[in-house]
Amino acid sequence: MGGFFGVASKEDCVFDLFFGTDYHSHLGTRRAGMAVYSEEKGYDRAIHNIENAPFRTKFDKDVNTMRGNLGIGCISDYEPQPLLVRSHHGTYAITTVGKINNTEEILKGVFAHGHSHFLEMSGGDINSTELVASIVNEKDNLLEGIRYAQDVIDGSMSLLIMTPKGIYAARDRMGRTPVAVGKKEGACCVSFESFAYLNLGYAPERELGPGEVAVLTPEGARTLVKPGGDMKICTFLWVYYGYPSASYEGMSVEQMRYNCGASMADRDDVAPDIVAGVPDSGTAHAVGYANRSGIPFSRPFIKYTPTWPRSFMPTIQTQRNLIARMKLIPVQDLIQDKSMLLIDDSIVRGTQLRETTEFLYQSGAREVHIRPACPPIMFGCKYLNFSRSSSEMDLIARRVLKEMADEDRKIDLKNYVDPDTPEYEEMVGRIRKQLNFTSLRFNRLDDMIQAVGIDREKLCTYCWDGRE
Repeated sequence: MGGFFGVASKEDCVFDLFFGTDYHSHLGTRRAGMAVYSEEKGYDRAIHNIENAPFRTKFDKDVNTMRGNLGIGCISDYEPQPLLVRSHHGTYAITTVGKINNTEEILKGVFAHGHSHFLEMSGGDINSTELVASIVNEKDNLLEGIRYAQDVIDGSMSLLIMTPKGIYAARDRMGRTPVAVGKKEGACCVSFESFAYLNLGYAPERELGPGEVAVLTPEGARTLVKPGGDMKICTFLWVYYGYPSASYEGMSVEQMRYNCGASMADRDDVAPDIVAGVPDSGTAHAVGYANRSGIPFSRPFIKYTPTWPRSFMPTIQTQRNLIARMKLIPVQDLIQDKSMLLIDDSIVRGTQLRETTEFLYQSGAREVHIRPACPPIMFGCKYLNFSRSSSEMDLIARRVLKEMADEDRKIDLKNYVDPDTPEYEEMVGRIRKQLNFTSLRFNRLDDMIQAVGIDREKLCTYCWDGRE
């Protein structure tokens, strides 16, 4: 995924930039960067690998040397950024959040217009932020370039561009990711996460609308391109990505998760001894379930945070499975001989939750009932870097359907998206059997949407039902 933070201030902004960017550390695990501008020193930038150390540790020396009244920072799950770009627009810094599906098509067009080359990252991929900059540079001014980039990119793209005069902030055309503005005396900030500026003294100002482009100065955020009327914000922001204190389109992450848990309790018919959540994102869902059902909430395992304060995961799946289990420490007397209902935010591949369930059985659990807080994931995300899996067959639901197809069964996906069909029930039963759960019941899409409290047509639910 990734997140960004930008500041325009009459005074030095590095302190705010440092901590505002750090508050996005839950959104990425690979790279982080900050870029600042001052009239005295010009541009300064630092980028570090954060795979094995948190943002603050890697940037504590930089924050003591960087100076500027304008700054942008990012946490990235993949490409190094922000980038410093020199073009006919002058020099600017750029950072992005999003996904580009038509990279090769765009590259052909950029090369045809005279662009000479791109530097490949490890693995041969093009830095998507560099590609966005090249699109922007095709136009006569930055505003036209930003609008052009939003038009030609298939996927989604929110961005910050910092110039000596201010910071351009643009939310992706369909508003799939959030961009929030905060204000305090003498400074204005823009942030992916709405909570990131609260402890820095900023008050919430507003959220940019879909496709809106604004320019930030210390006086505030001035709209240059008005927002469009259509929005498809990612529902998974509330279910998984978002930090509990974040709020999107007026609905807080924590409240939505309570609502989800309550709706799952309303439809359930099991009577476990305790309700628990898989730390961290499953916890609030479990609290909502316990509050509604009256079944005691418990923490039968604790996430070990002193040396794993962040969600670092290696790229090798076997190592990911091992580390996912190593993070969780059992509380034996809360597990032994208990019937447990366990809520996780989702089931993607299924391997980590199967490991967790086996771990509970080995620790003495009598039953483990699994309740994912969202429906089965059926489609790989086309709009955000939720997963870089090369195939939808990595998804446990699709693997089960492929097995059924190999049995000469005719598979119509729409029957397996609808929770009221016998086909759906069979799919869930097969998943339960493969992952060795006592019982399995996914949250329904209609209940999850109601938990968000936003018009269905304004929410992106593509990964669950394929609706664009």
